Amino acid sequence: MATATTKSSTTKTRRTRRTGRRDPLAVTLLKKDHREVEGWFDEYEQLEADAEKLALFDQIALALKVHTQIEEEIFYPEERGEVEDDILDEAYVEHAGAKNLIAEIEAMKPGEEFYDAKVKVLGEYIKHHVKEEEQPGGIFAQAKKGDEDLDAMGERMKARKQELMAEMAAPKKN
Repeated sequence: MATATTKSSTTKTRRTRRTGRRDPLAVTLLKKDHREVEGWFDEYEQLEADAEKLALFDQIALALKVHTQIEEEIFYPEERGEVEDDILDEAYVEHAGAKNLIAEIEAMKPGEEFYDAKVKVLGEYIKHHVKEEEQPGGIFAQAKKGDEDLDAMGERMKARKQELMAEMAAPKKN
């Protein structure tokens, strides 16, 4: 009976640690972006109208461009030394691949051959990248063990995200 109680309270403690409540602001903001984009990719799968697909993809592309820029300008450079170099190097390469695929999709129109397939592959690519960042031993886990003030970094990231959203969203108006 005592074993069951210990196991139960251990499980309960683990669940508490895995919630976003204990994450520092920088990690919380990045995870929030991840969940938002994952939801949009799921929503995209349900769409049939080209105009809706284009509007949602534009939203996804903007969010990914801003997110990757924030990570590359602030999070990754400041975590160099806290996080294993190989993992950060792979993240930069994954970002470059995603940016290239986004550019290919933006040069197309919904309904064109491979448009939906490319959006689907981008979603899978992002899901893989997110898993690597969020998994135990991943970038976020290593960053949380480091000496950086991730709450202060989160404030800088939040401000930069607002700037980039305004900057990148403005030219899209045709």
